[in-house]
Amino acid sequence: MLSKRVIPCLDVRNGRLTKGVRFEGNVDIGDPVETARKYYEEGADEIVFYDITASHEARGIFLDVVEQVASQIFIPFSVGGGINTVGDMRDVLVAGAEKVSVNSGAVKNPDIISEGAARFGSQCIVLGMDVKRVEKSETIPSGFEVVIHGGRKYMGMDALEWARTGEALGAGEICLNSIDADGTKNGYDIELTRMVAEAVTIPVIASGGAGSPQHMVEAVTRGRATAALIASIVHYGEYTIADLKKHMAEAGVQTRSVW
Repeated sequence: MLSKRVIPCLDVRNGRLTKGVRFEGNVDIGDPVETARKYYEEGADEIVFYDITASHEARGIFLDVVEQVASQIFIPFSVGGGINTVGDMRDVLVAGAEKVSVNSGAVKNPDIISEGAARFGSQCIVLGMDVKRVEKSETIPSGFEVVIHGGRKYMGMDALEWARTGEALGAGEICLNSIDADGTKNGYDIELTRMVAEAVTIPVIASGGAGSPQHMVEAVTRGRATAALIASIVHYGEYTIADLKKHMAEAGVQTRSVW
């Protein structure tokens, strides 16, 4: 069995770490660079950073934060938010990130996935997906719709079809976030996660809703994800990365104990 990854997610707004529920009510909870260093030292496998208002505010990514993080941690990390061109991708990678996550920019211009994969390799390109449950329809047969601009703009696109398209265009991984579950700590959307994981051959990271180690176990077993993204449960000190990995190991899920 391949080791399942534990990946803290750091949402950044105006250079500060922030957290909300279902993309609303965000509050300042600290310094992203210091927090990233802490999670690295605790044994995180990777870290994901999102500039959560860059796309909505139509501005560039926070390269100064990326450079600071790269000097402090020595595990892979990805960066998303406001990445709309191959030049944006290059800037993030040169600043020290191993991967770039494209979400709103890819929905508006799918070619950025194939262009990025051709330039930097599929392993660098993560397709970020923010997804909301809706009524099933001819347009949205899965009942899950793609939403962009930080949960603000519904696109009339079926999430399952978009996942398949992203893989075909060259994405090397999907980070799948349930807006309905985001920040609730009630558990991941297992139905959504499993549906997408079974529809593609590339790794799928489950995101949105982690409230306990058992939720993470369910995401990588029943949900068939290759990794579990976490935020609130570590940001607020309820668990350390080591606590989470210990529980997962006791539940029979293989994780990487050391780097």
